[in-house]
Amino acid sequence: LTVFCFVFYPQIEAEFARLTSVDLKGSFFAGLDQYLARFLELYKAKSGIVGLNRLMRCLNDDSSTHRKRTVLLLGLPHFLKEDPSGFFKTVEATDEEDTFTKGMKVGVVMVKDGEEIIDTAVVLEEAVILSELKDIPRAIALLMGLLFSLNIDYPKELRYTFEIIQKVLMNIGGGQCSSLVHGFRNRLLRKTM
Repeated sequence: LTVFCFVFYPQIEAEFARLTSVDLKGSFFAGLDQYLARFLELYKAKSGIVGLNRLMRCLNDDSSTHRKRTVLLLGLPHFLKEDPSGFFKTVEATDEEDTFTKGMKVGVVMVKDGEEIIDTAVVLEEAVILSELKDIPRAIALLMGLLFSLNIDYPKELRYTFEIIQKVLMNIGGGQCSSLVHGFRNRLLRKTM
């Protein structure tokens, strides 16, 4: 994968902090951990959603905090009945970059070698912008930083997913939410307070 140097990660975080007065990774991971158990409860209650059910079964083999965070983020579009197929892609290490980034305006790519994920990358405008990321949560945190820093709109097909990440998990601009996100936040808070 084409990769920008790791030196950009601190710059993304610094620009995000300058624009929002919020620590990018700190607020992202604190929000994930604060709501993690409640999200998973809500996901279990919606076991009829195929993509969500498959993700929840992954927790039977590995219920680490890392895996739970990943399931929360990968499952959110399914829970909200949004289509993540153009945003989250899994490819083989042997696949050509231009074939899996074609048509991808904003997204996260997981690169597999057999059954093992060996790389996670962020794509903007059909180009891999960041790669060699450790995992999905880190990739999405840095993607949020990039979207804010570069003033790029969220993908329309995942509008509510990104709104929940920003306004609920990261607590940025939460005073002005869509009615769906406001209702979802209330469902989360019913058992977390």
